Amino acid sequence: MAEIHYRLEQKRRVLGDFPGPKSVALAERRKKVVAGGVASSVPVYVADADGGIIHDVDGNSFIDLGSGIAVTSVGASDAAVVGAVAEQAAHFTHTCFMVTPYEGYVELAEELARLTPGEHEKRSVLFNSGAEAVENAVKIARLATGRDAVVAFDHAYHGRTNLTMALTAKAMPYKTGFGPFAPEIYRVPMSYPYREEADIKGEEAAQRAITMIEKQIGGDQVAAILIEPVQGEGGFIVPAEGFLPTLAAWAKEKGIVFIADEVQSGFCRTGAWFASQHEGVVPDLITMAKGIAGGLPLSAVTGRAELLDSVHPGGLGGTYGGNPIACAAGLAAIRSMEEYDLNARAQRIEDLVLGRLRKLDEELGAQSIIGDIRGRGAMLAVELVKPGTAHTTKEPNAEATKAIAAACLQAGVVILTCGTYGNVVRLLPPLVIGEELLNDGLDVLEAAIRNA
Repeated sequence: MAEIHYRLEQKRRVLGDFPGPKSVALAERRKKVVAGGVASSVPVYVADADGGIIHDVDGNSFIDLGSGIAVTSVGASDAAVVGAVAEQAAHFTHTCFMVTPYEGYVELAEELARLTPGEHEKRSVLFNSGAEAVENAVKIARLATGRDAVVAFDHAYHGRTNLTMALTAKAMPYKTGFGPFAPEIYRVPMSYPYREEADIKGEEAAQRAITMIEKQIGGDQVAAILIEPVQGEGGFIVPAEGFLPTLAAWAKEKGIVFIADEVQSGFCRTGAWFASQHEGVVPDLITMAKGIAGGLPLSAVTGRAELLDSVHPGGLGGTYGGNPIACAAGLAAIRSMEEYDLNARAQRIEDLVLGRLRKLDEELGAQSIIGDIRGRGAMLAVELVKPGTAHTTKEPNAEATKAIAAACLQAGVVILTCGTYGNVVRLLPPLVIGEELLNDGLDVLEAAIRNA
């Protein structure tokens, strides 16, 4: 495991009240030109970022426990990524792969074939965003199977385009007022261990979903089952062991394309290259984005050759898909992931964070607002409930969640929230974060939970 060298000092520093005057001035400029529908969870403006630190325009230094929503896993200015981007930009920034192709696209597709689960022959197609990848995976599945129906799950998040809004479970803010949505989308129950009404094994939860599919749709009518192996926006929900393998086996039996949406959980985030690998699941198609390219806009669909090759020439693509600079960044990010052994680092983050949070929960006792602590690797979450309900009604505590996020920010730590009920603190630190800095951030988070 190579040593990580940081460009910026990896220390938290809060100079005073914020947002500071420069961030306030930028916010005023923003109001005049940026659409009001674009929201930012943190009211400070970034000047620089590296490793696990974000510097704002007013001179404050924040510990980054969000990674731009799991994007900057290798850091926000990884030297290898920066160098690869500069070198590629000096030659050409764009030609469109559909017009005059280039090696970077091909080389990245080779890397994706190497890294994704399964030894079968694979093909890839590159896009710009996670939503584009999901849309195209559905297109591929429908054409390859000749079927229309697509199955998604409770608490799912798959994007903001019309089709991916239909696939997403949460109405506000993602869907409200934006319909009508794409048809032939069906939703079935997810395995959500903390909120199951009764103790149910993963295989049983999968059978519950399968029974609903058979009754309401018919397995022979389903083109694809689309699932996040660890749900993201829905609350970092890790399904019970056996849930994913049972679904995947049934899908194979029925000729259904099993699509793993690894947009947030991919590229070492959970301590494996892909979260599917934790239970040995080999998806037919995998959608990827976020951590793939160190912050550059890039996404991909990788999967069985016969599925992707079933699409007629010209049926897949896009002007910017697989942009040469983004491909260079992706290749460099993968090299850094391997050089730094970010899977091992993610596993170490899991051990450190879960150990501390479980100890805190035990100390807080019966009135703890911590309902559940869960996750894999550096994709971790704390679900917060009203005091004393953690083992009874499990009443969501969105108010405390907001207060904790605000308190952390005041102390110089950026954390994100999520969950169907708005009551989950999610931790997505850059995988290159130092342990001293991570522990400092956890000190702040623990204090905020104690005081909520």
